[in-house]
Amino acid sequence: MASAPHNFSWVDQDKVAGLALPRMPGEYRYLLENNIKHLVCLCETKPPNHDTCPELQLHHIKIQDFTPPSPAQIDRFLSIVEEANAKGEGVAVHCMHGHGRTGTMLACYLVKTRKMSGIDAINEIRRLRSGSIETNEQEKAVVQFYQRTK
Repeated sequence: MASAPHNFSWVDQDKVAGLALPRMPGEYRYLLENNIKHLVCLCETKPPNHDTCPELQLHHIKIQDFTPPSPAQIDRFLSIVEEANAKGEGVAVHCMHGHGRTGTMLACYLVKTRKMSGIDAINEIRRLRSGSIETNEQEKAVVQFYQRTK
């Protein structure tokens, strides 16, 4: 049976969602049932059992825990989202608990798609996903991304 992965929530309905590390085949099926065709893993290792759902395309962007993504990693994530959304496909992004690395990427997504400032995007992601963006470096990565896109 499909069940929602831990800490799953949409940030942009049918386009981008965040979640904690999925472990069970039912969690991957849940993503597919919600038109999520792309799973972006920000952990150092790939998620367990991801091969039980071959229709779900796994993208692996390795970011060490509690560290911010590099500008190139942010750009790669956003281009995966853009390409998937252009085909009407949803994207889910996760790290271990769905807070730090995941929240950082989702805040950058808001900066890009809603033209929000870095601080506003951080506050919005924290409102939507409690506990998101855990370190000053992660906050700084969002603000620097905003400055880079202006």
